[in-house]
Amino acid sequence: MTSATPTASTGETVRLTVAQAVVRFLANQWSERDGERQKLFAGCFGIFGHGNVAGLGQALLQNELADGQEHLPYVLARNEQAMVHTSVAYARQKDRLQTWACTASVGPGSTNMLTGAALATINRIPVLLLPSGTFATRVSAPVLQELEQPYAADVTVNDAFRPLSRFFDRVSRPEQLPSALLGAMRVLTDPVETGAVTISLPQDVQAEAHDWPVELFAPRVWRVARPVPEAVDIADAAAVIRSARRPLVVAGGGVHYSGAEEALRALAEQTGIPVCESQAGKGSLPHGHPQEMGAVGSTGTTAANALAAEADVVVGVGTRWSDFTTASRTAFQDKGVRFVNVNVARFDAGKHAGLSVVADAREALRALSGALDGYAVEDAYRERQAALWSEWDASVEAAYHPAPDVTDRLGDGLLTQGQVLGAVNELTDPRDVVLCAAGSMPGDLHKLWRVRDRKAYHVEYGYSCMGYEVPASIGIRLADESRDVFAMVGDGGYLMMPTELVTAVQERVKVIVVLVQNHGFHSIGSLSESLGSQRFGTSYRFRGESSGRLDGDVLPVDLAANARSLGAHVIEVHSLDELHQAIKEAKAAPADGGPVVIHVETDPLVHAPDSASWWDVPVSEVSDLDTTQAAYAEYTDHKATQRPLISPTSTPTNAATSPEPTS
Repeated sequence: MTSATPTASTGETVRLTVAQAVVRFLANQWSERDGERQKLFAGCFGIFGHGNVAGLGQALLQNELADGQEHLPYVLARNEQAMVHTSVAYARQKDRLQTWACTASVGPGSTNMLTGAALATINRIPVLLLPSGTFATRVSAPVLQELEQPYAADVTVNDAFRPLSRFFDRVSRPEQLPSALLGAMRVLTDPVETGAVTISLPQDVQAEAHDWPVELFAPRVWRVARPVPEAVDIADAAAVIRSARRPLVVAGGGVHYSGAEEALRALAEQTGIPVCESQAGKGSLPHGHPQEMGAVGSTGTTAANALAAEADVVVGVGTRWSDFTTASRTAFQDKGVRFVNVNVARFDAGKHAGLSVVADAREALRALSGALDGYAVEDAYRERQAALWSEWDASVEAAYHPAPDVTDRLGDGLLTQGQVLGAVNELTDPRDVVLCAAGSMPGDLHKLWRVRDRKAYHVEYGYSCMGYEVPASIGIRLADESRDVFAMVGDGGYLMMPTELVTAVQERVKVIVVLVQNHGFHSIGSLSESLGSQRFGTSYRFRGESSGRLDGDVLPVDLAANARSLGAHVIEVHSLDELHQAIKEAKAAPADGGPVVIHVETDPLVHAPDSASWWDVPVSEVSDLDTTQAAYAEYTDHKATQRPLISPTSTPTNAATSPEPTS
């Protein structure tokens, strides 16, 4: 990554406040990759309080009214966590080449952004956070919302951002600002280091004036690098793959961020190696491609998981190998399984004792295609892929269109979650985006959704943050207004953060929220039951008068009325036909008409097809409950299949010799 060199120093200065300097600087930052240049910051989200209204608030107003300057558009949010989610979704949709800045006031305004910061860093998504801080001069200490620590007077609540950020700095004097800004840009545009970037700005420093060198505000271009692989690493990786009889590719989010989909398709078609996907990597190959085996791991397809269990070489491309992807290290059961990890970050490339290819995904896949010229899997392996996929695809059809014996058991007006997902999948355009983050739907989407475009699937599962869905839908739509965005959210997630519907109304952003009402936490209810905890505390119900427990009638909460009160256009459906009509109506709504909410009730006890996989959630080792005792016995059986995955992956001494199966 390099920065374009600004003009030589002229000695000329301009007098601005620190906040005015921040805004002018951010408006002149650009990113570039493959010769394509774009503004690094699309704008600034914010909520003003006494900590930033006279600093960054005044600076953003002045910038909005100024002529002859690059502008940094301002959007008023309703929740500080939500505006970070919106920024993250925007940056992800833009392949991490553009993002937003977020400004918040002191105290709770700033700490509300902490969850968003964690989400951004875990998912390796760039976002700039500008939390305000209490007085640097301390002349009025303690001020409103100031944290006092007897052991350290320089500690503030903003220090909580340090472990959640990839870069943190506090500007206590104007002279510190240039180095803080330049350091922030370096990390935001580095594919390896990127994540939440935090610059803490004390409220008095924001308003302080300084004479700045004009060169600070010259346009700067930050080139997003494509590191090429070492030739020896490609040769070693190719030798390992050539020795395999049952190789498998696991595609992660790095495939999308690198724009490596075509390179992956070429490699798969050339070699016949099947491809499965993490949550972030879903859509790396389109639905229907012969080598596309869908999701892998705890929420995977039976096709991908069957191949994973037998694979003798696993090639991870741009994945950080989360526990869902590996089914808590039970997915890969071949005794001699070896890993080849292609990743731009050495940290991720070294996982599972894999042979590391540290490089941009697109460049590495292109190099591997060349090194594997003439290699292909056996026809029998291709036939097994096709048979496994055909069997799984039939399961998806059954979930989308359940048999009468299933639908006849449903309550009046209820649908299955599979029916809802199927209707949305089948009635949307290939380029429309489906969005989700938490609950049971991310797992169902991972297994069931048929992706037809590289940017049409957006499930945040690094942090799996409830409440992400509504604000994130705004970010995706702002990033690409040519796509409709369908935010799939359960009642639990919706209740966490519905407020950004007001922001969508304000900005006339058309997003379509499919609000699935099942009166509780569907996902955790199912997990609780599987762990022997009997769905305790997961239903939205009155406390029973006789039992004293939360087992009474369903709460009279009207989420459709809630969404309507926030300004959204709401469509309530009570049948599959009504759902079909609602989706068509939402699609036909004006592009600047604001949010549309489709409210539908589902039966939480009808589940999607099983993955034949596992996720490690510890069960109580001792219990008085029979259900917990049974769950613990099952847990110990699964624990016995966990693998350490620490055997080194070495280059075969004779790459032309294929080892015998070891599973």
